[in-house]
Amino acid sequence: MDETARSKYLKIALLVTGAFSTFGVYPLTILWPSGWAWHAEGHSLYLQMIIGIYATLGVFLMIAAKDPADHRSLIWFAVWSSVVHGGIMAIQAVAYPEHMGHLYGDVPVLLVAAAVIAFLMPGKSARATTAT
Repeated sequence: MDETARSKYLKIALLVTGAFSTFGVYPLTILWPSGWAWHAEGHSLYLQMIIGIYATLGVFLMIAAKDPADHRSLIWFAVWSSVVHGGIMAIQAVAYPEHMGHLYGDVPVLLVAAAVIAFLMPGKSARATTAT
């Protein structure tokens, strides 16, 4: 894939991931709590906090989509924090069978989004070429 196409798809991936993080996570916690909400019963302060964090990250990913080269550290934070968060959730879902639904919900979404964005990020040589 050439750098022009990679850049175009990266911008799309950032917009989609950002919009989903901002507007999609909360509805899924209501519609499919066993795959998206870790405290499915009752009021959860944790859920409010995590939705706030992901909504904020989502807004910044949508901003980063305009010029990913200027937002590399934010994008890599989104990638690696998603890998870490998804990995921890996967281990917890296996360790606590009542959370197995997350292996079909939020865990793969985080890991796939991280993989797609990481794949589309330009390498160091592309960054040096675009900087000149």
